[in-house]
Amino acid sequence: MAFLCLAASGAWAQQGDGTDTGNPIHIFKPDKVEPTPQRMAGIKAPAGFSVTPFATGLKNARIIAVAPSGNVYVSRRDQGDVLLLRDANGDGRADGAPEIVASRAGAHGLAIRGNKLYLVTAKELFVADIKADGRLGELKMLAGDLPDAGQHANRTIAFGPDGMLYMSVGSTCNACNETNQENATILRFSQDMKSRNIVASGLRNTIGFDWQPQTGEMWGFDHGIDFMGDEEQPEELNKIEQGKIYGWPHVYAAGSIYPQSTPIGQISKQDWKAHSTPMVLGYAAHAAPMQFVFYRGTGFPAEYQGDAFVTMRGSWNRKTASGYEIVRVRFQNGQARAIEPFVTGFLTDGGRTHIARPVGLAMAKDGALLMADDGNGVIYRVAYTGGSAGRASTELKAPAGPMEQQAKKGSGVPLAIARPQTQSQGKLTVSSSSFAKGGAIPARYSEYADGVSPALSWSAVPNAKSYVVIMEDPDAKPALPFVHWLAWNIPASITSLPEGLQEQPRLTEPDGVLQGRTTRGTVGWTGPHPQVGDPPHHYHFQVYALDTMLDVPWGAERDQLLDAMKGHVLAKGELLGTYAQKQKPQK
Repeated sequence: MAFLCLAASGAWAQQGDGTDTGNPIHIFKPDKVEPTPQRMAGIKAPAGFSVTPFATGLKNARIIAVAPSGNVYVSRRDQGDVLLLRDANGDGRADGAPEIVASRAGAHGLAIRGNKLYLVTAKELFVADIKADGRLGELKMLAGDLPDAGQHANRTIAFGPDGMLYMSVGSTCNACNETNQENATILRFSQDMKSRNIVASGLRNTIGFDWQPQTGEMWGFDHGIDFMGDEEQPEELNKIEQGKIYGWPHVYAAGSIYPQSTPIGQISKQDWKAHSTPMVLGYAAHAAPMQFVFYRGTGFPAEYQGDAFVTMRGSWNRKTASGYEIVRVRFQNGQARAIEPFVTGFLTDGGRTHIARPVGLAMAKDGALLMADDGNGVIYRVAYTGGSAGRASTELKAPAGPMEQQAKKGSGVPLAIARPQTQSQGKLTVSSSSFAKGGAIPARYSEYADGVSPALSWSAVPNAKSYVVIMEDPDAKPALPFVHWLAWNIPASITSLPEGLQEQPRLTEPDGVLQGRTTRGTVGWTGPHPQVGDPPHHYHFQVYALDTMLDVPWGAERDQLLDAMKGHVLAKGELLGTYAQKQKPQK
């Protein structure tokens, strides 16, 4: 599946805006030292908790996943493989040497569902059966077209309470306008893994995310922008909801403006801020949040249930160092209230050295937490040893409702032209030089090829103040209909759009035209992409003449646009085209 860039030009010049700012910058990397017993003795946890080695000598241990059997899987990015560790006797230490059960260059994110293990690299998503002995069957590629990684290549994955697979895709840079709208996002894959859409954007690098077990809502910790000084940018805790923008690269934290960047389409930074969702809580700048786990088990005291734990890998762009710890995020009534250190002491010698850079974090079958250190290759086990009094009696399971509702939003409705909001007796004629009425749409307009928007024309309507274009596919599944294009505030003087419009929220040619969010989660045109072998899908290019310009923000979804159009439609018309993909394109 191809996804389109935020603007077809691929680069945008920085524009002068009077910014004049400077910050002292530190590059400070505490030196790695061996985790000797003496140094490990300095690890601190709350009263009643112990921190002991579960496994050692693992080299670049990154992400941890625990199977229902209790078997532990850990990815090693630098070695390009996945290790299997077992604790058959339940003594809190891995039995014998680890076993390599999968090998793929850049192996990183892991997720387990049923008897299958999912693995993601920088560019590919794989799945393998988990055998009875814990070993893996053959890896099968599910997706091989993840966007280029750049600076943040460490994709992570997890299954939501709705049963769908979610993936974090970091930005390619520190702060820039991305050329691929899938970067700096959270993606959601369909149940059959054949398609995906953007859940939320403006997330620089949300490696860690999970679902609050009481509410079913998604939360994640995003990495802040570098090189703004010791105290900027704080690491961001966000409640992640479909369709929202979380500020990056132009706005950060609770609404601060990043001084260097320029939004595309002549969008002001204040306008970008108005469209962005501020963080819920912040944590020490440059601490580098990694794997994120809500505690659902019964191994800890009941007061920890529903709270989150996050590994902080540790800073390099700050002095003194931050991170190098596990933090606890306290939740009350399903909402985040505070962030505090939970396990510390991995920084040693007064902060000049470290024995661990925490990355992986997962709940073991017995309710302990397992933390992977990617520097010295140790997995630490954090267990509650203070007795059984006050422990929770049952495990929590996050409800599926919130994520299911978000995924179904806007689906199961008629085409826009048949909705009450677009009622009108007036008619206009829609045509295209790109394809004939009722005919096949050429491949270059599809996501299997060039993915450019087709040329579109319509008849002028007297007294019209603006035009709206909506393109939908009622044959796509699971979204019915699938929204491929939303454009509005097209001036009344314009009755045609050229081929290959920019895929960005605001156009500067035609100037001021706004574009909205497709079902894929992108902004601007996204072309046909039916499943290979499907019968031809029908694509409805609908044009509406309005008696007003609309006060609808760029990036809006179809239903928001339709509600604003209600009572203002002077005339409407549509052009039908079809598209089918008979075979997979050659690489």
